Amino acid sequence: MDPVQNNQNAAPAMDTKQKNAVMAILSYIGPLVIVSFIVAKSDPFVKFHIKQGALLFAAEVVVWVLGSILWGLWPLWDLANLAALVLSIIGIVNAAKGEEKALPFIGHWSKHVPV
Repeated sequence: MDPVQNNQNAAPAMDTKQKNAVMAILSYIGPLVIVSFIVAKSDPFVKFHIKQGALLFAAEVVVWVLGSILWGLWPLWDLANLAALVLSIIGIVNAAKGEEKALPFIGHWSKHVPV
C-alpha cells in the first residue's frame, strides 16, 4: 500500500483553534481548570476562560465548605450548586462558540484572578 494513500485515511490533527476551544471548555469543569492552566495558559482566549473557570470553581468550593458547616441551610446550598451548574453551562457554551463573554454575577471579578 502506498504511504501517501495510507495518510489520507488518518484523522486530521487537531488545529490550535480547536485545541484552545477544548482547553477553554475544560476550564469550566471544576478541577479540570488546572489542566487548562498547565496546557494553554499562554493563549489569551484560554486565559480569559481559565480566569472565569477558576473563579467559578473557587465559588463552588466555598459553597461546599459552607454547606458542610451550616448543614441546616442545605436547601440554600442546593440552589447555589444549581446556579454554579448553570454558570458552568453558560461558560462552556461561550467557549465552544469562541466568545469571550463574562459570566453573569461573578464574571466581572475574573479580572482580579492572577494567571
